[in-house]
Amino acid sequence: MSSRRAPTLIDSFNYAFEGIIHVLRTQRNLRIHFAIAAAVLVAAVVVNVSKLELIALLLSITFVLIAEMLNSAIEGAIDATTTSFDPNAKLAKDVAAGAVLIASVNALAVGYLVFAGKVADRSSELLDRLRDAPAELTLVALVLTIIVVLATKAYTGRGTPLRGGLPSGHAALAFAGWMAATYVLGGDRHRFLISSLTFIMALLVAQTRIESGVHSTLEVFYGGVLGALVTLVLFQVLS
Repeated sequence: MSSRRAPTLIDSFNYAFEGIIHVLRTQRNLRIHFAIAAAVLVAAVVVNVSKLELIALLLSITFVLIAEMLNSAIEGAIDATTTSFDPNAKLAKDVAAGAVLIASVNALAVGYLVFAGKVADRSSELLDRLRDAPAELTLVALVLTIIVVLATKAYTGRGTPLRGGLPSGHAALAFAGWMAATYVLGGDRHRFLISSLTFIMALLVAQTRIESGVHSTLEVFYGGVLGALVTLVLFQVLS
């Protein structure tokens, strides 16, 4: 009777890559983390981060990916060993999910510390250019957006003034608040931080409208653009 052949080094690497490919195929969250990691590394090259900053980013990215993969492995092992509800199994899944959350929050903090200064300078230049842009160009963009929105609404005939349809009023108000907060702060040294937080909150509002099924991605996108443009025009005309 022949004994089972021990896996070679090549076999071990193959098993590892098969595991990575499997979770990428089956786990949406890990695909999102991989996409964000790729975007962060590209941004790091574009803004020319230092060697130490790049090391911090790589460690944070690796930490998040490992935590997400371990979370998937724990969930798979628990699902394979039990078919009924077990409080301890739920607790184990919750703990694993908590580890992913801690890793993600740490990665966000590291990313902010690395990119905040560099992005703040560039975004300030962009906002200053928008502030100095001719009001006529902004008004033309606003009118064109309104025309497209009205034409799309007339074509689809979907939704009501307060629910559904094109554009999303919630998204319009959320992004209007983001633009207003950015302009009101002006040259304040905390403008980038507060603008970033209000932008994230606007994105969360838009996401909830899509996930609840009230609006489509296109409707939310149009609403966000419309709200931001209206606020941009008001500040240029009245300031």
